[in-house]
Amino acid sequence: MGEAGLTVLIGPHIATPIGGGDICQAFKVQTEGHSYFAKTPRRPHPHLLPVEAQGLRMLGSLSPGVVAVNAQWLVLEWLDELGPSAGAAEDLGRRLAELHMAPAGAFGEGPEQGRIGSLPMPAGAFDTWPTMYARLRIQPLLDPGLPRCAALADALLEDPQWAGPAEPASLLHGDLWSGNILWSRPTRVIDPACHVGHRETDLAMLALFGTPHLDWLLAAYDEAYPLAAGWQDRVGLHQLWPLLVHHRLFGGGYGARAEQIAEGYLS
Repeated sequence: MGEAGLTVLIGPHIATPIGGGDICQAFKVQTEGHSYFAKTPRRPHPHLLPVEAQGLRMLGSLSPGVVAVNAQWLVLEWLDELGPSAGAAEDLGRRLAELHMAPAGAFGEGPEQGRIGSLPMPAGAFDTWPTMYARLRIQPLLDPGLPRCAALADALLEDPQWAGPAEPASLLHGDLWSGNILWSRPTRVIDPACHVGHRETDLAMLALFGTPHLDWLLAAYDEAYPLAAGWQDRVGLHQLWPLLVHHRLFGGGYGARAEQIAEGYLS
């Protein structure tokens, strides 16, 4: 359908390419009196954009507003980025805490066709986070070169208390690295992999590749929704899943890093 499909959604427009990633092309789209962000998959995928729109709507005011969506195009409100600041990070921390405090479903629940990047993200319903994490997030991504990660998944299944104190389930962004933060005012988050999980997973992913003013963000979060004792010791555990995702997608040293983290918990 190309841009004709975009015209069906928003009418006459001018679309200017602004890059994008491996999965989608992105555009700034201007109509008479309005500016939008639009993206389209580089390869056809019937569920990719509708599931992303579903996740954005689940996040509410934390995400840009969804203007229109179909299998070919996702159109969002355009937001001007102003750059990171300590104040913006604090605001994001408080609003992320509000998201995590809201009632959620069972651990593992999420969109039926959920994805993280280009990988399927299995859904299910579990009473405890360690069981969900082992079954849905670690084991589906294992290969013969990841024996310590496999052993860690077994340990979580054998002793759920091993993963720290039990916490209520939270709706997660699910792919909350710094590249998915729009430093607008207020700050918004994009490209979610929404599911119900453990709130420390979102925070651990913010730390994985570095986030500007992370200390300010975490302090504001902890003030609004205090973290359980020992959360710093569990950061690596929660980073295991995104490292395995990157190992599957990109190879490189991500698998070795995941194995090193797993060994640290098992030793």
